[in-house]
Amino acid sequence: MDLLGSAIPGDVGLRLLLTPICSNIVIRTACCTVGTVLPVYSTFKSLERNDQEERDKWLVYWAVHGTFSLVEVFSDKLISWIPFYYHMKFAFLIWLQLPSNNGASHLYRRHIRPFLLKHQFKFDLMLNYTCGEIAKFLVVYESEIQCLKNLIIKGATTAHQMLKDFGLLSSQGSGGPNTLTSLTIQDSNDAEN
Repeated sequence: MDLLGSAIPGDVGLRLLLTPICSNIVIRTACCTVGTVLPVYSTFKSLERNDQEERDKWLVYWAVHGTFSLVEVFSDKLISWIPFYYHMKFAFLIWLQLPSNNGASHLYRRHIRPFLLKHQFKFDLMLNYTCGEIAKFLVVYESEIQCLKNLIIKGATTAHQMLKDFGLLSSQGSGGPNTLTSLTIQDSNDAEN
């Protein structure tokens, strides 16, 4: 029985990843966890330990992950139809991080870095132009932006006050100031009785 008990968690995890019915939710969550959550924590740890080699490793990972995410955004409608796409993405994200393969470093050195070096001047021109246009836009429409900001603040303040007036926010609750309280909605038949 001990042998069976030790194999169950691994078997369940593998079945969840490979079962087509519930697989989409599970595998997408796994992709998010492996591709973003764990690397964020690993990046944090490398920064806190002041380990330059680890920092460089995670900086390269984020450059590759960002490039992959950018490509994925533009090709999502096409590639999401590929059977087991998210399973392949999951494997790819693991491959990027494995120390034995150093996949992120490999992709960065072989593909991303040469591409960016080749087009660096064009990208710099485009970024400088875009920054200049944004600065002009902010100057030209400064009063409209300020008006929009004031409207948003006024709307948020009014909504907050309405929630307090309807009793949906309590200023002194167990959850602290301005926490939502529970609502009891009566059925119209119950109200007549």
